[in-house]
Amino acid sequence: MTAPDPQHLERFRTGVARWLGLQFDDGKSTILHDALARRLKETGLGGAAYLERLERPEAPRVELRALARELTVGETYFYRNVAQFSALAEIALPARMAARARSHTRTLSLLSAGCASGEEPYSLAMAVRQSITEPDWKVSIVGVDINPSALEKATAGRYSTWSLRELPAEARRRWFHDDGRDVEVVGAIREAVRFEEHNLADDGLLLWSPGSYDVVFCRNVLMYFTPDGARALAGRLARALVPGGYLFLGHAETLRGLSSDFHLCHTHGTFYYQRKERIASDGAEASSGATTGSAPFAVPTPATSAIILPLPGPPALSRSAPWPAEWMEAIRSSSERIATLAAAAPLAPEWTASAGGGGPDAEARPPELRDAQALVAQEQYRDALALLRQLPEDAANDPDALLLSAVLLTHRGNLIEAEAACARILKADELNASAHYLLALCRESAGDRRGALEHDQTAAYLDPTFAMPHLHAGMLARRQDDHETARRELGQALPLLLREETPRLAMFGGGFTRQALVTLCRTELAAAGGTA
Repeated sequence: MTAPDPQHLERFRTGVARWLGLQFDDGKSTILHDALARRLKETGLGGAAYLERLERPEAPRVELRALARELTVGETYFYRNVAQFSALAEIALPARMAARARSHTRTLSLLSAGCASGEEPYSLAMAVRQSITEPDWKVSIVGVDINPSALEKATAGRYSTWSLRELPAEARRRWFHDDGRDVEVVGAIREAVRFEEHNLADDGLLLWSPGSYDVVFCRNVLMYFTPDGARALAGRLARALVPGGYLFLGHAETLRGLSSDFHLCHTHGTFYYQRKERIASDGAEASSGATTGSAPFAVPTPATSAIILPLPGPPALSRSAPWPAEWMEAIRSSSERIATLAAAAPLAPEWTASAGGGGPDAEARPPELRDAQALVAQEQYRDALALLRQLPEDAANDPDALLLSAVLLTHRGNLIEAEAACARILKADELNASAHYLLALCRESAGDRRGALEHDQTAAYLDPTFAMPHLHAGMLARRQDDHETARRELGQALPLLLREETPRLAMFGGGFTRQALVTLCRTELAAAGGTA
């Protein structure tokens, strides 16, 4: 194959992002290079002629389908991430059935967006058949993908036994029959699903008609999109879901920085989302009927209860309560406290990267806020808090000021006020990882180990690069003699601490150097039977 010209390759990369919404960074250039080379050989065109053909307003559909075959990966299996199917069966479906029944309709609609070879929508059909036993319910399930080859396999419903590796023997007997060396989905399940070929980057599809779906599974799709493409797709998913509908993403995907149209939910050991009652560009929203009178998020309850849970109430502590004692004791036992931090770099508040945020430019912020940030970097927490309390009301409600206040209040041991500040942050931005981490510290001090771990897990899920939630969760687990969890969390914390940005360590590191926290992590990991 003739090697594509480097300029053509970059033009092709830009085009793939525009045509299919897919992102290929430098680490995936080989995939892009080989795909372009194969298409040039297949079409017999030169690089410039081929790209000009694709860049026309009406690009040839047949060629876009060929690119979809080349560039999309569809490896999956039945009941992948079984915890999400448990949440679907025990939370999402009953909640949506109750909502539909209140409106005197007995229909449900589910979408598998990016369904690949069909295992996911067929799994949805199996879960529905097991969960809904009343015969008068009508359920529509549609699987959508851009790859025609994958859809051909999905329609055939024929799979190798490897695709059934997570299924219990009883489910295999019920939903499949043997066909030579392979298995075939039984007719009742195949008939419950229809497949359609669509490009999820296309905003004009009827697929995105407002309020079309009760549940959407869109797993391991957003992670392949460009940032702009992911935000646009998140908006389309929000529009297509009914108010109160549920969205399930891949275990490594979040809506943080993409959408503020959803509540975050956590049950069955997995995270997922519920669309807010009203999508509003100004950030306001009406409470979902299932959660009237409650704030967006807190510790989990049994699987049968409401899943958007209230924030914890104020801890039974005086305002002079100390910084969480076990946390500080563990740090002191591992390293010496430093007098000042080595770097006093401007803090990079999380809000600027969060959905719905953006805030004013640093230069436009009140001088008290900038001075308070500098004082935090110098560990002068009392003076920093005093400055923040001098801010006018509007400035005091700035998301960055609220976050900095929450940090300082936690440092000072004013945990009732710290939790209140975190609640205000989460009311505006439920997906704020920093606020969840601070709540984990407050919950530990209040004796609520379960709540502390929940907020640590949430912070780590929302921001996989954030080291401190893993470190704190690992220490909590080790003190509970849960050495397996401790090893896992501390093992994740260690490389993250080595890469953590200095401003964030200044903000959340409790006044300790990177090396001090790394030493602590290694010490705790060794105590849990792990190796650094």
